[in-house]
Amino acid sequence: MTTLPSVILHAGKEISLKRFHPWVFSGAIKKIEGEVQEGDIVAVYSNRREFLGIGHYQPGSIAVRIFSFDEIEPNYDFWRSRVQKAVEYRRQQGFLDNPNTDVYRLVFAEGDQLPGMIIDIYGNTAVLQAHNVGMFHVRQHIAQALMEVYDGKLTAVYDKSAETLPAKGPVQGQNGYLYGDTPVPHVVTENGNKFLVDWVTGQKTGFFIDQRENRDLLAHYAPGKTVLNTFCYTGGFSIYALNAGAKAVHSVDVSKKAIDLTNQNAELNQDQDRHEAYAVDTFEFLKGKEGLYDLIILDPPAFAKSQKVRHNALMGYKRLNAEAIQKIKPGGILFTFSCSGVVDKYLFQSTVMAAAIEAGRNVKVMHHLSQPADHPVSIFHPEGEYLKGLVLYVE
Repeated sequence: MTTLPSVILHAGKEISLKRFHPWVFSGAIKKIEGEVQEGDIVAVYSNRREFLGIGHYQPGSIAVRIFSFDEIEPNYDFWRSRVQKAVEYRRQQGFLDNPNTDVYRLVFAEGDQLPGMIIDIYGNTAVLQAHNVGMFHVRQHIAQALMEVYDGKLTAVYDKSAETLPAKGPVQGQNGYLYGDTPVPHVVTENGNKFLVDWVTGQKTGFFIDQRENRDLLAHYAPGKTVLNTFCYTGGFSIYALNAGAKAVHSVDVSKKAIDLTNQNAELNQDQDRHEAYAVDTFEFLKGKEGLYDLIILDPPAFAKSQKVRHNALMGYKRLNAEAIQKIKPGGILFTFSCSGVVDKYLFQSTVMAAAIEAGRNVKVMHHLSQPADHPVSIFHPEGEYLKGLVLYVE
């Protein structure tokens, strides 16, 4: 028996954990034995005192996030083994020592049995974000393990947890380097395309890595096209389209800073002559743009982060897609996405269908899109599938 504080579940509430789902909801808890504070490691037991798993405790709807279903000692060797497994999984995908792509996600929370932890690799630098207090407490172990497992190929680890820790939690993170130091913006390569990444002041960890394969698909359709990339952030889709031979690319984002970095990326790839960027709201930009674009990308931020606002988010997706479907040229191609976890792929497709009905045009589905393999979805945790997209042909 472990000496950790014990979380005892109500009778029958152990079923999901026996199916290896890593979340314990607060309503499933019968009692807690021992003193626990947010971020503490606890052992979870059934009502019959059957061991179920070890995880981090936090107040709220999801009270425990399980990181091991075995009775392990949560010491440095354990955390190092988790990092090692994540690295080996990415090695299988061909990311390590790849001259064409040196930016990828190394740890994807529950997908890598490290719930609450995100780690992205940018060349020789790892950028980590702890989304809960428990993972924040072990970030030094994780950082040390990264340096050891990569055996000199990483020179810096940057902690960017200040933005992702619970606002009312017991600890307040302070962003900074745990190892080394890398000047930003830093040039990375993705499928041969060059990008400047600023993990210190940029959104998330600095780059939207999850669209890599979808950007590559876009490059297949971009040659000779007039392309509009909305919510472009730092211009990921724009650069792929330009390098693939697009006739012209217009990038739109409400953030002036994002547009500045998009322009720098276009210059870095020597494609600024066919590129124009606009710091303006997408809906405003689309006014009066009928029949101008052969290819449009809609990649908005998460319109819904909770069930409470899901309906409003769906109305937003519907309005956005209806505008694009109305405006695109006949025979045009639309790449449209949602990264809202509470909007599943079936609901998203239904919303886009409603937009097509409203636009009054015939639309065909060319591709169903999702997140890449370095954002793995555990078969026991389908909630990890958050990115969904469609490629549409508009007649």
